[in-house]
Formats: sequence, structure tokens, C-alpha cells
Amino acid sequence: MAIGTFSELKTAAANWLGRDDLTDRIPEFIVLAEARMNRILDARAQEVRATATMTADDAYTSLPTDLRTIRSVQLNTTPTTVCRYMPPAMLERTYPSTTTGKPLAYTVIGTEIKFAPTPDSGYTAEILYTQGITALSDSNTNNTYLTRSPDAYLYGTLSEAHRYLMDPAQANNFDQLFSR
Repeated sequence: MAIGTFSELKTAAANWLGRDDLTDRIPEFIVLAEARMNRILDARAQEVRATATMTADDAYTSLPTDLRTIRSVQLNTTPTTVCRYMPPAMLERTYPSTTTGKPLAYTVIGTEIKFAPTPDSGYTAEILYTQGITALSDSNTNNTYLTRSPDAYLYGTLSEAHRYLMDPAQANNFDQLFSR
């Protein structure tokens, strides 16, 4: 059986488990496997670009909701201005909040990026970042990882299922296959 969709993954997991009493739980096992993948994977397919338009006199801009890690931030100016990351305290010491101008640095505070100096105009920032895995569901039936590595998805799902079943030996077996 091919495993190319969310539905096919659920069916394959049920077949491998050989039990029909866990059918409703299989989507939970898939979510848990995806959470593990999000913690360990760092692949080219996860790299994306986003733009953010800054507002004059507002240092904060919302980050993309699927952001895991920032690779680089630049202003689309002529010439391009690469912004430097600074920890929050250092950013405040270097650029007091009363300073305005073209941003040269940034920090991350919660779900926002803070630029410094505070923008004096509506600059456009380009953020290169890694995103998490697009979660599978009944409405999102496929993603890059299921297409490229259906075995990893299946083994991760089965590992989580056997943890639920309190079968550490089988969970370990599928962990090894998942990791490979």
C-alpha cells in the first residue's frame, strides 16, 4: 500500500498495529510524531522567506506564525541592509528606545521582532527563516515530508502508538527505524 496521504497514513498505522480499537487515536499519534520531527528536523524544504512592512515610529512587527528559527533579516533598501541580531538587553543599551532611523539590528520578543533604531519610515524587511512541518489533517492531506519519507512518518506514528500502549520494546524498535 502506498502512503501518500493523511488517510493512507492512518490506514497503514492501523494495519501495522493490527488493532481496530485505536483508530480514533491514530491522528493523535501522528501529531506527536510531527512534534518530534519539528524538534529534530532542519531541512532545506523548511526554509522560507517572508516580508514585513514596518511602520514609522513602531519598533515591533509580528513574526510569521510558522517560524521556528530566523536565519537572516535584511531591509530591502538600496543597497540592501543586513540587520544584526542582538539579545534584548544589548539592543536596548545600544539603541535606546528614543533613537529613530534606518534599522540596523533586531531582537525577538515573544511573537514579535523588534527593530532598532526604531524605524523612521515604512521599510520592508525580508526574513529568511525555517518553518515547522505543515501538519497533516483531513483538510491538509499531504506535505513534503510525507511525500519524501512516508516510512519516517509511519515509524514515528507507530513509536508514539506503542508508547501509548506501554510497550517500550516496540516503541524502541520503531524509534530506531524512525531515527534511521
